[in-house]
Amino acid sequence: MVRARVAEWARSAVAAVRRRPVPARSGAAILAGLLLFGSFPPRPWWFLAPLGIAVLTLVVRSAGRLRAGFGYGLLAGLAFFVPLLPWTGIYVGPLPWLALSTACAVYVGVFGLLARLVGTLPGWPLWVALAWVSTEWGRSSFPFGGFPWGRLAFGQADGWFLSLAAVGGAPLVGFAVALTGTGAAALASLLWSRRARGTGVVSAPDLASRRSGAIAATATKLGYAAAVFAVAVLPVAGLLLRTVLAGSDSGSRTVTVAAIQGSVPRLGLDFNAQRRAVLDNHVRRTEELAADVAAGRVPRPDVVIWPENSSDIDPLRNADAAALITAASERIGAPILVGAVLVNPDRTTTNSVMVWNGAAGPGERHDKKIIQPFGEYLPMRSFFRLFSEYADRAGYFVPGHGNGVVRAAGIDIGVATCYEVAFDRSFEDAMRAGAELLTVPTNNATFGDSEMTYQQLAMSRIRAVEHGRALVVAATSGVSAIIAADGSVRQETALFVPAALVAQLPLRTDDTLATRIGPAPERVFVILTAAAVLAAIVRRRSTRDGDTTDSPVVPDRTAVHPNEQ
Repeated sequence: MVRARVAEWARSAVAAVRRRPVPARSGAAILAGLLLFGSFPPRPWWFLAPLGIAVLTLVVRSAGRLRAGFGYGLLAGLAFFVPLLPWTGIYVGPLPWLALSTACAVYVGVFGLLARLVGTLPGWPLWVALAWVSTEWGRSSFPFGGFPWGRLAFGQADGWFLSLAAVGGAPLVGFAVALTGTGAAALASLLWSRRARGTGVVSAPDLASRRSGAIAATATKLGYAAAVFAVAVLPVAGLLLRTVLAGSDSGSRTVTVAAIQGSVPRLGLDFNAQRRAVLDNHVRRTEELAADVAAGRVPRPDVVIWPENSSDIDPLRNADAAALITAASERIGAPILVGAVLVNPDRTTTNSVMVWNGAAGPGERHDKKIIQPFGEYLPMRSFFRLFSEYADRAGYFVPGHGNGVVRAAGIDIGVATCYEVAFDRSFEDAMRAGAELLTVPTNNATFGDSEMTYQQLAMSRIRAVEHGRALVVAATSGVSAIIAADGSVRQETALFVPAALVAQLPLRTDDTLATRIGPAPERVFVILTAAAVLAAIVRRRSTRDGDTTDSPVVPDRTAVHPNEQ
């Protein structure tokens, strides 16, 4: 009975698509984007990501023209990014939020175009998955240094694919998710094609590219095998690897680390006007931790980590701020990594994390290297000033240099400040320089109680697994967290609550495969995508010249009437 109803529903759905293909595909594209959005934190529904890719793949492969593939991809991208990024417009209005969401959606449109093109090649699930990660690479690189937010990998911190980051970083995780989705799309196409042949319905490409029975049967079996591998084996492999990583979270020595979350007096862009209050909050919470240490309630930390912007008063120029930080460091009996805004001689600023060693004062520092366009600085300031009164609120920060490592209490600590953690290169130099522990000092107060902080926490978890290091997130207003090398969250704070996290963490010196090979997987993915696109273009031209050969594994369309082309 259930099977009959499902079959009846499927026939009705296909009939509806045939009657009104454009609205039906548009609705499916929007659904795909919403599924992708649903896979991201704070929702734990990571499994929706491959399902979203599967739906979008089926939509764009059934599109008649390349530009239709772009259009459906753009719709999916808008449905994905508009609800994902509203925090970007909380205090500056909807225009920047919608403009950024549209710019990101264009890349999903490009994916739709590429998927429509390479989706005609034999083995198309592989090429379509590669097209997805390649467009993610493009969005993470261009323009203005790129915007990696919303990469598939960053929705997988709670999922089975997470551990694959130790092998090939975020690009491999994204590729595995995409390939699982395209494999599911291929399996659905194969099953429908088989049913269509059994009921006498044959798609137009099948009529044009009919093979002998033996070759067709072999191709179908290979198609099933490849699709089942992508759908079943990849997630299970990730889950098994996660078990292995969970059993190897150890190091030759340990360190006791404290993360301080002082919170802020109120939310919004103008919280920086209360710089002294923010600094006082972090000093106060550190002194409270020192009292707990003295009472024997918690162990004394070897290193204390404050968040980004914990001292927006430059302590190198302001004696009062320096005195407060010095007193806090002496009271706790450990160096403090202080997030500070430093004023340069030319009146530009750097977003820095410096080691403050008690009475000895400042030591090594990391100046943020990947600074945020339209926030910490404004490209083409005079142009964008025409569109928003908030343009001049963007800072005049300049990027720093160095390897991203600071040494405190004899420990090499890799630092990626806030926005930097979204980029694959954020910890590359630090790992080459021998970082034994990682930290992400961040300031999320500007974004209120939005989902931004949870999305960024997921990125930090990916980085911990990618490099096989324990990682400490110190946030001004939350969520601060202690993350193990397998990506699990050992401790975390609530939003806008002053807190201190103290944990004993392993220091590791061995490198994961992902650390050793760096950006190589993503480069290979992009090269393979380019080769597939070139092959598809050549094949498309030869088809126009009379070669009607199509994929022996999966037809270009399934059960599509010729007049829909």
